Amino acid sequence: MWTVATYVLKQRLKGEKRYPLVLMLEPLFRCNLACAGCGKVQYPPHILKKQLTPEECFAAVEECGVPMVSIPGGEPLLHPQIVEIVNGLIARKKYIYLCTNALELKRRLPEFTPSKYLTFSVHLDGDREHHDFSVCREGGWDIAVEGIKEAVKRGFRVTTNATFFDGTDPNSVRGFFDEVMDMGVEGIVLSPGYSYEKAPDQTKFLGRARVRRLFRAILSNRKKSWKFNMSPLFLEFLMGDRKYECTPWGSPAFNIFGWQRPCYLLQDGYTDTYKELMETTKWEEYGVASGNPKCANCMVSCGYEPTAVIDGFGSLKGFWGMVKGSFSLYPDQHALNLLNEPAPHGPAKLVQIEHPEREMVKL
Repeated sequence: MWTVATYVLKQRLKGEKRYPLVLMLEPLFRCNLACAGCGKVQYPPHILKKQLTPEECFAAVEECGVPMVSIPGGEPLLHPQIVEIVNGLIARKKYIYLCTNALELKRRLPEFTPSKYLTFSVHLDGDREHHDFSVCREGGWDIAVEGIKEAVKRGFRVTTNATFFDGTDPNSVRGFFDEVMDMGVEGIVLSPGYSYEKAPDQTKFLGRARVRRLFRAILSNRKKSWKFNMSPLFLEFLMGDRKYECTPWGSPAFNIFGWQRPCYLLQDGYTDTYKELMETTKWEEYGVASGNPKCANCMVSCGYEPTAVIDGFGSLKGFWGMVKGSFSLYPDQHALNLLNEPAPHGPAKLVQIEHPEREMVKL
């Protein structure tokens, strides 16, 4: 928290209007899952074989100067040099969130060393039934939980990262919060899903009104034991209590194609340098206010949490709201009533989109 606060204050003192908070560093697109809601891994084999070198990763981090690095993918633990990449970023004192589905986590944990700079952010989309349906693989939840427990046992920092779609039962999610906190994780990260054009299943994405309704039911009337590894102001935004515009440059994305324009979610071209990304992107063409249909229903953390963080550390009013939000349980009778409504239809029979192991052999 202190690192981010001082970074934001320094940017404001320098008069910077646009600056990144976290780099979305995608070292590869290969994955050992084929999730129905994912728009990141639908590439031909010759693209999936490619990956960033450690030197390219370090150069991107230095180029944009962020204090934090999120390493999604693909599945980062499939990268043969991921340990070298992580160790290099730790040496540079960057806070790292290594995002993983944890299918390989337990096997690869001995290669890593616990550090305050390293957090394993494990993709866990709710309880066993919901998660396995979401990732299109039976038994995925059990493997991920085994990896989480082993990581916690070895002294690593661990959070869970959940994405929710239409049909999510808020009572089930609240029970899921109890489960993951009992595993010993530091906190929970959550976000509504984004409607990737390449996602195999286009029927499960939420509109903004449904996002607010769902997250008000989930996040109101909290238990003291729940810990969220997110800005409380962003969570209030999801609940409909705050109005924010997207800050697409807050989480720039770098991958095998270069700097992705304009953000981690949209792919409207690439630039060779971070400077070119910032100076040539027509930022006014993105966000809800722009009228861009690709942004109309987006409330995803990579665009809106930077806005909340800057609000929280950029003014006394925002900071006070962040402090209050950190301790409030958000009592709300209307939200309780929402929990008593009939649950949405649960997950249907799990459908395997494709067989990841077989595809990996081809690669």
